[in-house]
Amino acid sequence: MPELWTQCPQCKEGIYNRDLLANAHVCPKCGHHLRLNAAQRVDVLLDEGSFTALSGRVHPVDALEFRDTEAYTERLARAQAKTGRPDAILTGTGTVLNLPVTLAVMDFAFSGGSMGSVVGEEIARAAEHAARHGTPLIIVTASGGARMQESALSLMQMAKTTVALETLSEQGLPYVSILTDPTTGGVTASFATIADVIVAEPGALIGFAGPRVIQQTIRQHLPEGFQRAEFLLEHGMVDAVVDRREHRPYLANLLGLLTRRVPDGRDLGVEAGA
Repeated sequence: MPELWTQCPQCKEGIYNRDLLANAHVCPKCGHHLRLNAAQRVDVLLDEGSFTALSGRVHPVDALEFRDTEAYTERLARAQAKTGRPDAILTGTGTVLNLPVTLAVMDFAFSGGSMGSVVGEEIARAAEHAARHGTPLIIVTASGGARMQESALSLMQMAKTTVALETLSEQGLPYVSILTDPTTGGVTASFATIADVIVAEPGALIGFAGPRVIQQTIRQHLPEGFQRAEFLLEHGMVDAVVDRREHRPYLANLLGLLTRRVPDGRDLGVEAGA
């Protein structure tokens, strides 16, 4: 029999899946934002039926023939079977309240959303597509950081994605980053935090290194919740903490202002970035 309910990891209350789906996978009891896979994120952000996929044609390879407790190829095969996609990224086009956008969504269910060569390539391609078609770019992050099985090849994606995003800036096209739980490591240190507007979900874990590493490095006591979205908002690292249920109207209003278009898609007659 299918599962009828889900236990909230925060308040431990049981929630009927039907109610959870209607509430954008936010606990109606305590407001905890449960993690979403890439397809669920698309449904929450974009207008129904507007999404057209761009990614899916690039597949990861084991260039280093890496093995730890098991072969990298075996890990990839298991993650691909679990998620039904080649790697930890889904990109495409769609609309947010009729405003055209290019969207990239990281999938934490695929190897912890780790950034390997395919993730970097797909984000670069999404940025190039947005620049070519004159649409804003939205990237939703959920990642443990660089993928260690690809070593330096993974770390190179930090520079690659950053350079690709410069094209948008040159054309005056907005780039909005949505940081979800968790966003850490090399993703935080590259494309996730160089957006024109950085939005975070409530309670999201956001940081580079873990608290133990930081505390041992700086030899100072760390404040409670210092890597959570609300603390980062207070200290200026993110621009807004927005409830997931408000993402679509928030983005429509924000992108409408930045592109001089109203939510129904009509151009107000001013060039973007002017």
